[in-house]
Amino acid sequence: MARAIAIIVARIIFSFVFFMAAGFKFADIGATVGYITAAGFPMATFLTWIAAFFEIALALAFISGAFFTEASLLAAIYVIFLAFAFHGPSHWQQNQAEFGFFIDHFTFLAGLLFAAVHGPEKWTLQHSLLRRI
Repeated sequence: MARAIAIIVARIIFSFVFFMAAGFKFADIGATVGYITAAGFPMATFLTWIAAFFEIALALAFISGAFFTEASLLAAIYVIFLAFAFHGPSHWQQNQAEFGFFIDHFTFLAGLLFAAVHGPEKWTLQHSLLRRI
């Protein structure tokens, strides 16, 4: 029972993180566009909207358990991309806190990889649907 509770809590945390990230983007699209532009990416407005909806999709997958392993792996790739693109070594000289932000992404990566391997436990949308079929 403790294992199931721990996994549910982890899923809620993953969902909350991605819902929050999307929420901040929706709250001020312009700020995120500026941040992406400053990092040197083209089509920053388009990328901002894609990122926001991708984060919503990840959050829904984590909370529902649907496509959990796939979502965990995609989120892991996304988190490492964000680490290097926005907090990588080129940022450390300007602000030492960026190194901490960079390292934090690897902690998140470890959790996502662990989740991908161990799965969503028994309380999932997929599990409920498969039972009815």
